Amino acid sequence: MEPPLLVNTEDIAALYRELSQFPSLSSACIGPEITTQYGGKYCNIYTEWSQRDLERAENVKFCRQYLIFHDSQSIVYSSPSGNCTEIKGELLSRDSPSGAQKAVLRKTSNNKGEEKQFLEVWEKNRKVKSIELSALEKHGQVYEDDQFGCLAWSHSETHLLYVAEKKRPKAESFFKAKAPELSVEEELTKTEQGDKAIKGEQFVFYEDWGETLVAKSVPVLCVLDIESNNVSVLEGVPEHISPGQAFWTPGDTGVVFAGWWHEPFRLGLRHCTNRRSALFYVDLTGGRCELLSDDTKAIWSPRLSPDQCRIVFLENMAYGPHQQCSRLCMYDWYTKLTSTVVEIVPRQSQGEFTGIYNTALPERCWAADSQRVVLDTVQRSRQELIVVDMRSGSVCSLTKGSPLGSWTLLTIDRDLLVAKFSTPNCPPRLMVAFLPPAGKEAEVNWVCLEESNQIQEITWNIHTLHPPPEQDNTQYAGLDFEAILLRPTEAPEKVKFPLVVTPHGGPHSVFTISWMLYPAVLCRMGFAVLLVNYRGSLGFGQDSVASLPGNVGTQDVKDVQFCMEQVLQKEPLDPQRVALLGGSHGGFLSCHLIGQYPSTYKACVARNPVVNIASMVGSTDIPDWCLAEAGLPYDQSALPDPKQWTEMLLHSPMQYVDKVQTPVLLILGEEDRRVPPKQGLEYYHALKARGIPTRVLWYPGNNHALAGVEAEADGFMNIALWLIQHMKL
Repeated sequence: MEPPLLVNTEDIAALYRELSQFPSLSSACIGPEITTQYGGKYCNIYTEWSQRDLERAENVKFCRQYLIFHDSQSIVYSSPSGNCTEIKGELLSRDSPSGAQKAVLRKTSNNKGEEKQFLEVWEKNRKVKSIELSALEKHGQVYEDDQFGCLAWSHSETHLLYVAEKKRPKAESFFKAKAPELSVEEELTKTEQGDKAIKGEQFVFYEDWGETLVAKSVPVLCVLDIESNNVSVLEGVPEHISPGQAFWTPGDTGVVFAGWWHEPFRLGLRHCTNRRSALFYVDLTGGRCELLSDDTKAIWSPRLSPDQCRIVFLENMAYGPHQQCSRLCMYDWYTKLTSTVVEIVPRQSQGEFTGIYNTALPERCWAADSQRVVLDTVQRSRQELIVVDMRSGSVCSLTKGSPLGSWTLLTIDRDLLVAKFSTPNCPPRLMVAFLPPAGKEAEVNWVCLEESNQIQEITWNIHTLHPPPEQDNTQYAGLDFEAILLRPTEAPEKVKFPLVVTPHGGPHSVFTISWMLYPAVLCRMGFAVLLVNYRGSLGFGQDSVASLPGNVGTQDVKDVQFCMEQVLQKEPLDPQRVALLGGSHGGFLSCHLIGQYPSTYKACVARNPVVNIASMVGSTDIPDWCLAEAGLPYDQSALPDPKQWTEMLLHSPMQYVDKVQTPVLLILGEEDRRVPPKQGLEYYHALKARGIPTRVLWYPGNNHALAGVEAEADGFMNIALWLIQHMKL
C-alpha cells in the first residue's frame, strides 16, 4: 500500500515555510555574577540566534537574554528576560573580562551603498566609543570569519586585538594624467603616509584563502588603544605566515596566534584542518616572534586557561584527509613544554570513546579550576559533550545519560555550561548546567532554558551496518558504519514509504542525530530519508577515516548501496521508489550510484557534485584533495603525471555516464570555489548528449554550501517536485 504523500506545490511551500522558521542557536556568553542583598547569586546569559526570513531572503540575527539564579553548584531558578531583539550590522562582539564593557565590530552602508566598518565600545547604558576603522587607513577590511577572525580584550581592558587585511599600496594607470607638482615638503609627507600610487599595479592578482574566504589574502594583527583611539599593526609576524585566532598573553606583553603557511601558494582553508600551521608568540615591545609548537603539523583553536598558565589547542597531521581524528594538546606558558593530552584513537573499543573530531573549540572551554577542558565531539552518529582532565588525559561524557541527540557546547564560564541540543525531530533547545566537581561529571543536571516542540510526525533510528566479507577493507579490516533513518510516524499497516538516500559530503564528514531542515521537510511530506555515514566518516576512529583515500568511488559507493539494501529489508520502505540526494562528495556518490546501479534509482539530485576529479584538480581551491582521495601523493611543486590523471578519472562518476538511466537534477552555486560549477555542467552536457532527462539550477551569489536563503528555499522546492515527478508519486 502506498502512503499519502504531499504533492501539491502550495502545500509543500507552506510546510517548508513552517519548518524553516525554527531558529538556529549560534552563540552564548555569560555575564558577571551578581550577589543579591539576601545572599543569592544570579547572572545573565546572552544568546544569539539566526532564523530564515523568506520574505527578506536573508538570515535574520537576533538575541535573547535569560536570568539564572544559582548557588554555584545548581540552578535554583531560570527565566527568559524579555523578548527577542533583532541584531543589525554586528559582525563580531565580545564582552570584556570583567563584563563591564562590550566591543562590537559593526558594518554600515551609506546612501551610495559604500560599506564602512566601525569598532564600538559600549559601557552600561551607552556607547562610549565609535571608531571608523576604514577612515584610519591602517589596514583593509576587518576579518569577521571564524577561521582567522577574533576580537580579544586585553586583560587590562585597555586594548582590543583583531585581524584585518593588510593595507595594499594604491595603484593607478600608466596613463593617468599627472597631478600638479607638489613642494618638497608635501612630497615627503605624502611618501611618509604611504599615499604615493604605484603605476601598473591596478590588476595584480592577490591570491586568497578560497571557499568562504574570498578576498582574504594577507591577514595582519591589529591593536586598538581604547584611550587614544590609535590603531597599530603588529610587526614581527613572519612573511610566509598568515596569522589568526589571536589572544593576549598573560600580562598583556604580547600576542599568541595560530599561523598558517601560505607559501608557495594558498590552499583552501575552510573545512580543512590539515593545513600546515603552528602556534606563535609575538612580543609587543621588540616585535620578536617565537614558534611555540611543532611546525610540521596543523593546529587550530588555541585557548588560554583562566589562571593564564596553559594553552589548549587541537592538532592534526598536515596534509592527507582534510578532516580526521585530532589530538588535544597543551602548551605550558611557564615551563614552555608541550604535551599531548588526548591521542588519536585508531579504533573504537566496544562502547568506548572514539576520539576528538572538532572544527573549533568554543572560545571559552576551560573549567574554573584550569585543570579540565569541556568540548563537543562527534561519537559515531552522535555529537556529545566531553570533559577532559588535562593532567591525566581521562575523558568523561557529560551527555551519556542525557536524552539521545546531538549536543554542542556554546560556552562555559565559572563552571556554568551553556549548550545546544537537538535531534532529527526536535529543533534546537538551549540547555544549561553546572559542571560537577572532578570525578563526578556524570552527575551533571541539565536544565532547558528555551524549549522547542518535538515533531511527533517524524520517527528516527540509527542502523549499524557490517559490510559483507567481500567488501571488507583488508588493510583496515572489521570496520562498521552507521546510517540514520527518518520516516513518517503515522502510517496504516503495510504502508511502504518512498525512500530518499542521502550520503554526506566531505567525504570525511558525518551526519549526526541533529535537526536538519531538508530531511525534516521531506519526512513530513511522506518520504523516508536515509542519511548514510559510510566508512571514512568522522567519529568512528582514525582507521575508518584512513580506509577511504584511494578507495573513493568503490568502498563508499558499495557502503551506500549495501546500506540501502539492508534498510529496505528491515523497514517499511518501497524498493520500487528509491531516489538519491547528495551534495559535494555526496553528489559524487549519487552520480556514481546511478552509473554503477542504473536500474535501482528512479531520481537523482546532486548539489555542487564532484563528477570528474581529473578535470577538477586544476580549478578547485583544494587540488590536494583530488590526489589524496584518489590515493595519490600531493606535491605543491609538481604537476600530476599522465598515470595520475588517469587514476583520478577512474575514481570519478564520469566514467559510468554511458550507463546512466536516472533523471538528474543538478543544483549549482555560481561562486563555488570548492567544486567549481563547471563540474556540474560537464556532467549536464554528458547526460544531455545521451538523452537522459536532466536539469540545472544555477544560483548566482552562492558558494559551495548553497546556503543563501533564497537558493536554499527554491532549491528545496525544485528537489521536492523533481522527486515527485520522477518517482511517479
